[in-house]
Amino acid sequence: MDGIPRPLVRTNQWTIVLSVLITWITNEPLFLLIPLIAGLIGLIFGINPIMAAAKTFLRKPHSSYHLEDRSDQQFNQIIACTCLLLAFIGFSFHIDVLGYIFSILVFSAAFIAILGFCIGCFIRFQWKQYQYRKAKNS
Repeated sequence: MDGIPRPLVRTNQWTIVLSVLITWITNEPLFLLIPLIAGLIGLIFGINPIMAAAKTFLRKPHSSYHLEDRSDQQFNQIIACTCLLLAFIGFSFHIDVLGYIFSILVFSAAFIAILGFCIGCFIRFQWKQYQYRKAKNS
């Protein structure tokens, strides 16, 4: 399985959670750019700088960690980047309702994932099930 070690995924999730919290506390939307830019680099170039930095702290071989599915994580990263971008735009243009809606969404999803339930994975699974049923009935 081509997977990503869970500690690297958790590091990325904590970066999102902390960046959103710092943004709320300081009213400075630039902190949202940290996980946003890292996520976009990961989606475009295949290497998330936050995960790459965290990888240097892994002590065991890559395969000895619980591996998260790469395609699920890519799907989740698309959702996270979209929410972070919309939150950043909202806060930057003083459309606070937009900023809070999307920052709360991404914060909640990342925090719930840290606790053990991946909302993005659930959405992707349901989408795949829908596609399968639709293809089967066609």
